[in-house]
Parts: sequence; C-alpha cells; structure tokens
Amino acid sequence: MKLTWLGHSAFRLEIGSAVVLIDPFLSGNPAFKGDVEKVSAGATHIVLTHGHDDHIGDAADIAKRTGAQIISNYEICMYLNGQGAENINPGNTGGTVDAGGFTVSFTQALHSSGITRDGKSIYLGNPNGIVIQAFGEPTLYHMGDTDIFGDMALIDELYNPKIGLVPIGDRFTMGPKSAALAVQRYFHFGTAVPIHFGTFPMLTGKAADFVSALKGSATKVHVPTCGEAMSF
Repeated sequence: MKLTWLGHSAFRLEIGSAVVLIDPFLSGNPAFKGDVEKVSAGATHIVLTHGHDDHIGDAADIAKRTGAQIISNYEICMYLNGQGAENINPGNTGGTVDAGGFTVSFTQALHSSGITRDGKSIYLGNPNGIVIQAFGEPTLYHMGDTDIFGDMALIDELYNPKIGLVPIGDRFTMGPKSAALAVQRYFHFGTAVPIHFGTFPMLTGKAADFVSALKGSATKVHVPTCGEAMSF
C-alpha cells in the first residue's frame, strides 16, 4: 500500500491495481503545489467523506477525465452525477460497498455536509468517515471531518484499522488535544497521520501539539510533507 498526502485531507492511495483519490481538494488548495493531472493520472476510484468544497474538490472533473468511480453517500453521488460524473457507487452510514479489489465502509462522523451555490444551500447527506480494506493490506480509516465521539470504540472493534488519518485543525474538527485523546482511548493504530491542519489561517491546530500529546503512546505519529509517499 502506497499513500501520498496531497495536503489538507486529500490523498492518493495505491492499493493493488487500484488508484484511489480520497477527498481530492487540489485546485485552490494552498497546501497543494503539484499538478492536478499528474497526481490524478490513472485514478480508478474517488472516495469522498462529505459534501464540503474542501473535500469534494476536483472530484467531478477528475471523474469525467479518467472515468474513475465515485464512492460516497447517495446525495453526493447523485449531485456529482448531475455534474457529468457517470460512474458512481453510492453507500451510506453503516454500509459497505465493494469497489473490486477493496471495500469501502461508511462510519459516522460529527460534522455537516453541503455546499452553497448561487446563494442557496444544497444538502449533501450526512458526513462520514471511511474505512478501506483490502486482502493482505492494513486497514485504513480516514476520519473525514469530525469531533471525538464515544462510538469510535465500535469502529475500532468492527474494523480494527491500523492506519488512522486524523483531523487536528480545530474550529471545524477536533483540535490536537481531542484528536490525540481519540487515538489513545478508542483505537489501536500502528500509525496515525494528522490531516486537515495548516491549510488556512483559521485552522490553528498544530501537528507538533498532536505529536506531543501522543508522546509515549504505542501509536506512531507520522507528519508527512505535502506530496510525500508513505508505504505500509
């Protein structure tokens, strides 16, 4: 498994023969300095946690260019289908979809989900975390945007994720302290990767504080640089 951080909450995941883009907010992402077409080349799937612009990002354009299958909740899939993305595979909280070679399970997340167009708010379903599983590979849990919640313990019990992508930016998600508490109290990650921080001035949570709060933990914390590829 090869996982490349593209800034904010965006990743390129290469797992088996699949190339999966998670929350591909690339155009307009001040943390992303790469080339959108290059990092999305060969994309087979796009997985979206919820319907905010900084997570849907370039999904429709990439899907139309590559034919990648969009996996998300029903409302997001239908919205992007209306934008010209033809290949959709919808699910919802508690469900698991087969993506061919791997599965995506939808967990709850404490957040919101929707966009504003022409001054009107468009509801895009409930927010989710996503769990990606493939035979012989460590299970990955992208929390999406969320606060800490007690049922994270059930996510660990059900899926036993070993890689956690954890939002720490504060204001819209957990800050470093509550994110570290979530990791310590509810999960048995081998590696935790902080995300959703430093992209905009309002996101004040610091990776150093997350690392400090998990000092001495059994979980390794890896703070990637944008564009860095991690192998698991």
